[in-house]
Amino acid sequence: MAELRLRVDQTAAGVASLTWVGDAEPEALRAAVAAAAEQALGDGGYRRLEISVPAVDQVARRAALRAGFRLEGVRRQVLDVSPGPPGDVVLLARLASDVVSGPAGFSGVMSSALPRKRLIAHVLMRDEHGRVLLCETRFKTDWELPGGIVEPLEPPRAGAEREVREELGVDLSVGRLLVADWMPPYLGWEDALELIFDGGTVTAEQLSSYVLQPSEIVRVRLCTLDEARELVTELSYRRLTVACQLEAPETAYLEDGYLRTAPPSGSGAP
Repeated sequence: MAELRLRVDQTAAGVASLTWVGDAEPEALRAAVAAAAEQALGDGGYRRLEISVPAVDQVARRAALRAGFRLEGVRRQVLDVSPGPPGDVVLLARLASDVVSGPAGFSGVMSSALPRKRLIAHVLMRDEHGRVLLCETRFKTDWELPGGIVEPLEPPRAGAEREVREELGVDLSVGRLLVADWMPPYLGWEDALELIFDGGTVTAEQLSSYVLQPSEIVRVRLCTLDEARELVTELSYRRLTVACQLEAPETAYLEDGYLRTAPPSGSGAP
């Protein structure tokens, strides 16, 4: 086993990269990486230390994570691994200000490395005849309920209300959660979770007072479910149909727009 040798090189003012050659057992590699980081971010005076490793090198990735480095991103297809396809490189970094010990340190590292999903919050608003309010947007051909992507650190309910305020120019306090739907990958998007909140009843007078967001919303209209079917995606239609049929205080869990219920106890269903 070749002797492990680590090197710290400055890449910008206050910023350095950590590389190594040679081999070591996983725990020895973690200890060496942690010691190098303590030196560089302490007496070395750096505020940021970076590590770039091949995405397939699970030992190096784990050693860096266990030494307090946080996953920041992936550089796709930058490694020539001929005759195979180009390989990815993952970027990990540790700041002098990062908490790296105790529960907060562990959670911070894991939060950077564990999977994350997009969260979407929409609002179902209907008139006295049960027609649904839909929005025609400038960036897609299908129509949608008012709403959109929930921002980081934003509660889903607050995200739904913010989106309605931005898109329609009205302050609305949304009601109960109607639907939670897992959405599979679609048109380049990764999978996501969509929540639909009850937006209550909308009147013709209220509709005429809306101030539409000019950069996103072309127009809004009230539609029956049959009319909506011609405007929304098949997934959105399945989800919308379930949401409109719920009776208070029901909430539905869907996957790809299909209603899912828990299997009977002891059924052995997966």
